[in-house]
Amino acid sequence: MTRIIGIDPGSQRTGVGIIDVDDAGKLSHVFHGALAVAAEATFPLRLKRIFDELCDIIATHRPAECGIERVFMARNPDSALKLGQARGAAICAIVSRGIEVHEYAATEVKKSIVGGGRSDKTQVQHMIGILLGIKGPLQADAADALAIAVTHAHTRASLARVGIPRTAWRRRR
Repeated sequence: MTRIIGIDPGSQRTGVGIIDVDDAGKLSHVFHGALAVAAEATFPLRLKRIFDELCDIIATHRPAECGIERVFMARNPDSALKLGQARGAAICAIVSRGIEVHEYAATEVKKSIVGGGRSDKTQVQHMIGILLGIKGPLQADAADALAIAVTHAHTRASLARVGIPRTAWRRRR
């Protein structure tokens, strides 16, 4: 059994999802939530809260591997910088606990979960609910984080079947 944490970084809300995957590839939901940090007085306090809350979640659930969404180029440079900083705080929380980080583009996650890279959030939410047997509505950021964890589980299984180590798998962009 391998426990995987997925993270959908954000400067106002960071999605977190944790799954277990067994040797046969069966997925099980463990935890999901969204860290709402927008109410913090300053941006540095938002980053600290992301770091601290992720450290607490990691200590509680003890994931072995991590998938995180790769930064995309936003139209607003200030938003892109803030997203990058929130992502950095999340990555620091992960690597400070000795967990290797694997990055996935949003389109790669959507293709893995829904079958199309241009799928919308409601389609991802719906499919994650089905794949993990979660009843009721899922918060969008938490669903995205679970989708990243599931994508990592699928990718690691596929690479293991063909005998390619994840570190050797580099796609040209």
